[in-house]
Amino acid sequence: MGNSLHKIKVVVNGIEKEGLVEPRLLLTDFLRENLGLTGTHLGCEHGVCGACTIIVNGKSVRSCLMFAVQADGAEILTVEGLASKETLHPIQKAFHECHGLQCGFCTPGFLMTTYDFLKQNPSPTEEEIRSSLSGNLCRCTGYVNIVKSVQQAAEVMQQESANLVK
Repeated sequence: MGNSLHKIKVVVNGIEKEGLVEPRLLLTDFLRENLGLTGTHLGCEHGVCGACTIIVNGKSVRSCLMFAVQADGAEILTVEGLASKETLHPIQKAFHECHGLQCGFCTPGFLMTTYDFLKQNPSPTEEEIRSSLSGNLCRCTGYVNIVKSVQQAAEVMQQESANLVK
């Protein structure tokens, strides 16, 4: 039996994309190699480090644990889709302003994890933030500024939300 290719269709960062993929192709590899979206990083390839975290159908997912064929018909948000044109997303801005990154390898995974977390919990405690980030590993920062970044992002996003209501 040869490897058969499967046609998949996904909406990535608001744009419909199609591809022919082998059944064993990881979603991470499809995003990076087939679509050229290299912001999603591949770290451990076991779902432990969180570097490959993206949003699939509204939920954070380790893209190294998902095959591309499983994403057929899905709506996907990657780190490239957070910013709007020239404006950074409040989470990205907070990570920059609070020095929540150093080498940057783990940053896309932290950003996407934070995005999903703050959608579910817009006013988190420090303990809740630390718990939500516990599945993402960083070898450089010591996490203190990452937690500060999430706190600032939550405050800014709450303020923006309050301003929209007015």
